Amino acid sequence: MKKQITRDKIKVFLYMLCMVFALWGADTMIANATSDDVIADSILSNEPIDENRTNINEPGSAETGDDLKELNIANNLTITYDNGNGELSGTLRIMLMLTLISLAPILLVTMTSFTRILIVLHFTRQALNTTSAPPNQILIAISLFLTFFIMQPTFTEIYEEAIIPFEAGELETKEAMEVAMVPMREFMASHTQVKDVDAFMQIADIAWDGTDWSEVPTSVLIPSFIISELRTAFIIGFLIYIPFIVIDMVVASVLMSMGMMMLPPTTISMPFKILLFVLADGWNLVIVNLVRTFY
Repeated sequence: MKKQITRDKIKVFLYMLCMVFALWGADTMIANATSDDVIADSILSNEPIDENRTNINEPGSAETGDDLKELNIANNLTITYDNGNGELSGTLRIMLMLTLISLAPILLVTMTSFTRILIVLHFTRQALNTTSAPPNQILIAISLFLTFFIMQPTFTEIYEEAIIPFEAGELETKEAMEVAMVPMREFMASHTQVKDVDAFMQIADIAWDGTDWSEVPTSVLIPSFIISELRTAFIIGFLIYIPFIVIDMVVASVLMSMGMMMLPPTTISMPFKILLFVLADGWNLVIVNLVRTFY
């Protein structure tokens, strides 16, 4: 019986305690709401307000760039465009540059000579039957530096015609991007076959006479350029394979005539392939002639 009375007293005490906290919270909310109403009324009526408040002026009351910079600064994000002149601010320009840098690998692979060079070098290594010599890192590094060598005139034109005027304030962001795309479009168009562009133009349902490349959208030119590069790279890879296939056939015939059928022909032919490649100065022939295909 005493335990039951003690439990009832504890329940009543907890209930009263909850009621006290509830009443105290309601009073606080009412006081805050009243304070907010007073502050809002003072903002709308242009009366003096607390100096600690960050909302100084009525939202939407800015008329000039200077007013915009002074409007509600502390706890809000205000984006300005070159002090109200319509250009992106330095912070947004840095953000856009970081975004472009993150997309740089994709642009490098799809819009430059990198794809053709890397595929041809992989075909060369495969034809030599050296699966890991040179390693992938070396092939990618060679492809990267050869790409910079081939694309240097295009990159220089972009820098002189788009980046320098943009930094000097002579071009807006949109105009600079359009000017920068002109040299890239000229490079891709010079190495893209008409039949590839025509196929994508038909898929996109865009009329094209096959002569005016300015009518080809960039969204059509890029995939057309990639397909043309893949076709050219595989043709060059096939031509590189031919002499090495002849060596494999000769070695296989000799081994069969000697009755050594259990010995893999590639094991014997690989040293002869490397010897032929070195005597013919193969790397010079492959790389130099590969670079010349872009000129």
